[in-house]
Parts: sequence; C-alpha cells; structure tokens
Amino acid sequence: MTNAVGPVGEALGEREPFGPMKKLDHDQLVAEQQRQLVQPRRDYSRSAKLLFATMDLVYGKTRTLEKFRVIEVVARVPYMAWESVAYIAMTHTSKRPDFARRVYDRAMVARFEQDNEQWHLLILEELTSQKRRHWLRNRVIPQVLAVAYYQLSWMMFVVNPKWSYRLNADFEDHAAHEYAHLVEENPQWEDEAFVSKFEADYGSYDNLADMFRQIGYDEVIHREESELMMTQPRYR
Repeated sequence: MTNAVGPVGEALGEREPFGPMKKLDHDQLVAEQQRQLVQPRRDYSRSAKLLFATMDLVYGKTRTLEKFRVIEVVARVPYMAWESVAYIAMTHTSKRPDFARRVYDRAMVARFEQDNEQWHLLILEELTSQKRRHWLRNRVIPQVLAVAYYQLSWMMFVVNPKWSYRLNADFEDHAAHEYAHLVEENPQWEDEAFVSKFEADYGSYDNLADMFRQIGYDEVIHREESELMMTQPRYR
C-alpha cells in the first residue's frame, strides 16, 4: 500500500528541498576542511565539555560513523527547542504583529537549521544501517542524550538565550572539527562514490569525502549563526 499524498504534500513536492546550508564545489569543500583542521576550537563551556566527555565515554574517542550518527541525533534538538519557544512567544505577542513577525523569522531559521541536521541524520542512518546496533548504547542512550540536551537548551533559552546559543555554537564547532578529522582519517573515501536515496534532497557530490566535507561545512554555518545570535539573543 502506498502512502496517500494530500494537498499539503503535493504543494511541498513542488518546492526545491532545503538540503545543504550552502552547497560548495570540490575545491571549496577541501579548502574549508583544511581551514577547520588548523582553526583553534572554541573555548567550550562546562556543559559542552560534559556532553563531549559523556559521548567519548559511551562511544569511545575513535571517530566512527556510528558515533557521528549519535552526534546527529543530538544535533537537531536545540533548533527544535528554539522553534518551540518562538511559537509560544508568538502566541503571547500576536497583538504586536511587527514583533511577532520577527519572532516568526527566528522560528523559520531554526526550522531550516533543524531540517538541515535531519538530512545529516538520515544519511548517517543509511550509511550505518547494515551494522549491528546494541539496543542500549545505540538506540536508548542517544534518545536519552537528545531529550536531556533538548530540555537543557530549552531552559537556557527561556532564562538567558545567549547561554543556549553558546552551547549550540560549542556543539557545532566540535562537530565541524570532528568531521574535518573524520575525512582526513579516511582517504579511501576520495575514490568512493556517494550513492544515497537522499541524494535528490541533499545534493550530488564527487565522492563520499566531499559529502562529509559538506556536512562539516553545514556545521560551520550553524556555529556562525549561533555566534551571531549570541550578540543579539533576545527577540527585538
């Protein structure tokens, strides 16, 4: 039985999918990877350090595709939290349409970033689908980490949005550096084709290495967006 497609699904199907944040060519992707390899990491907050230490403890320090799948499970949730807060804020500011529109614009940015992270996760899920997964370490714990990270991001945003943006900037900076090193450690990917059922959504790439470089560059853009939002954290 095929799934029915309603009018909303038909309308969405006519639009170009929102894939990479900004698609780069091969030379640009290589240059961005090299930039990440030499760029110092951010001065991570204690919350970020605790999260990274927990992931290293559970999944090891070795960069594996399964560990990156878990990273992408967690990476989406701050944007979900910010979108949730924004829609609540719009409910209470509907009598101030200009202000409500600015809140809505923030919500849409969070939605686009969340969708971008979702493609990362779907691709990592596809690449690791043939590997055996331990139900606790690879299924339950990632969801626990995601829920905890969501609650922390949500509470930080309500109390002081700058804290939540800083935590996300730390997380995305860590991810960008880790992807750069992952590609460096797997030179065989330069000769491996990127074939995916999500290729029409996330784009075609010369090889698997470039696809991972693109994901890494997406994380750079996420980091830069959060760093900018740290300078203007409140809705204006």
